[in-house]
Amino acid sequence: MNVNKAYDRGIIRGIVRFARAKQSWSLYLEDDPLAKLLNFRHWQGDGVIANFDDSQVVRAVRRRRIPVVAIGGGHVDRRSMTRIPYVRTDNQRIADLAAQHFLDRHFRRFAYCGFPRTAVNPWSQQRATAFGRRINAAGFPCSSYTGRHRTAAQWQQLLNGLIDWLESLEKPVGVMACNDARARQVLEACRQMGLNVPEDVAVIGVDNDEIMCELADPPLSSVIQGADRIGDEAAALLESLIAGKRPPAKDRMVGPLGIVTRQSTDVLAIDDTTVLQAVRFIREHLDRQLKVRDVVQHVAESRATLDKRFKRTLGRTVHDEIEHCRLERVKHLIQTTDLPLKQVARNAGFGSVQYMTTLVRCQLGRTPGQLRKEKARLAGSPESTSF
Repeated sequence: MNVNKAYDRGIIRGIVRFARAKQSWSLYLEDDPLAKLLNFRHWQGDGVIANFDDSQVVRAVRRRRIPVVAIGGGHVDRRSMTRIPYVRTDNQRIADLAAQHFLDRHFRRFAYCGFPRTAVNPWSQQRATAFGRRINAAGFPCSSYTGRHRTAAQWQQLLNGLIDWLESLEKPVGVMACNDARARQVLEACRQMGLNVPEDVAVIGVDNDEIMCELADPPLSSVIQGADRIGDEAAALLESLIAGKRPPAKDRMVGPLGIVTRQSTDVLAIDDTTVLQAVRFIREHLDRQLKVRDVVQHVAESRATLDKRFKRTLGRTVHDEIEHCRLERVKHLIQTTDLPLKQVARNAGFGSVQYMTTLVRCQLGRTPGQLRKEKARLAGSPESTSF
């Protein structure tokens, strides 16, 4: 694995956490990506966790008659590894999260920016397909772009291609990039074009590499992968193989944990200025147990007129928008904090935990407590043992 990448470091953290609990494991990790393949003829290890996104790695470890657990982006040929368990990224759920992030901000134009296809990045196309499918299901078209240049060695040509593509898009537009690195390239192209981010082009990445996201201009919103959980799952599978147990018949998919919203998507794409003003007011005052009459008074419109404008612009009434924003606040607080549910209810403007639980169960099919346990399970925290 490549210790220079946030996603790989997350997987390593999960493996280390598992190994510490066992106390009898000795781990070897080559920290030089160019020297990541061991001389297996002289290595006396008991098992391998390997990134099967790289075909060289696949060929090297399959020749060894020792237990192997594969990890990766979800595109390997299962016919070539029938007895090797595979822990993979859930690209569908990653794309669904990013799509919903833009839909919740009322975007009507969408685009996906991936990498030119290589042997090691089919996950980029999987995310493109999943993102486009989710956007199309919501009733909107979605542009997709890969370009021809794969590395920063062709930096200006790479940027020129992005600039030409961005010029062709109607604005405002929400752009999902396949990962944080690609998202930062989109942001640089926007900067050179003089486009405003997020007002003209809102951009979200994947992996939540905190240093890279904060270095971006503006700071980059990103999907948080469940990388730690992938490492933990892979280590547990390896232990079972070493003990002589049969590998599971199905792949294990690990979904994302949520989204960190930063400035690159902190916008509402609403053309009606009165509706925009009202929605901003709702979001800024959710914790005050907001009523429809408060919103009506703030924008100086009658309730009937404001409801008509909301339905025309957002497809729902003012009351429905308040409930929607409360629901999103609850989901966000559960995904990103450990606040007690009583505090979550208060911050989302609910008068009681019971009322919050009723609405969340009605809308999502799960209670806030179940959502928290699900988050803990995906993250691999000790709380997941309660399942």
